[in-house]
Amino acid sequence: MTTTSPAARPAPQARSSYRTFRTISTRWADNDVYGHVNNVVYYSWFDTAVNAHLIEQGVLDIHAGSTIGLVIETQCNYFAPLAFPQVVEAGIRVARLGGSSVRYEVGLFAFGEEMSAAAGHFIHVYVDRATRRPVPVPEPLREVLQALVVPG
Repeated sequence: MTTTSPAARPAPQARSSYRTFRTISTRWADNDVYGHVNNVVYYSWFDTAVNAHLIEQGVLDIHAGSTIGLVIETQCNYFAPLAFPQVVEAGIRVARLGGSSVRYEVGLFAFGEEMSAAAGHFIHVYVDRATRRPVPVPEPLREVLQALVVPG
């Protein structure tokens, strides 16, 4: 996440800092007793946004692909509440593309808003489906991810 110094608090992210967006409809069940979307739902949205993008690009086969991504780290900062019946826009970017791992960063925006209501990341390590051992990011997937990389 972008901060002004190592001790600075995380800040909302601008829409312009993300490479692609997915629209996600909130559901009645997403709200908690406090009247806003429960924090665990945000992590589900991260997975949904990234994996749906990869599936639509034809580089992820969740049922039969020989390479799968396992999450090894995840984190989220919350800046403003989201609640049903809002529409959420998930911005996606890649902060680091390694040999077998990818750091995805996701910003969650209330529909049409310029600044994120939440921003976070997760890291996938790509592994062989059968052995669960790390493998290089397959070239077709790497090409799609490269288009999402943000400088610095």
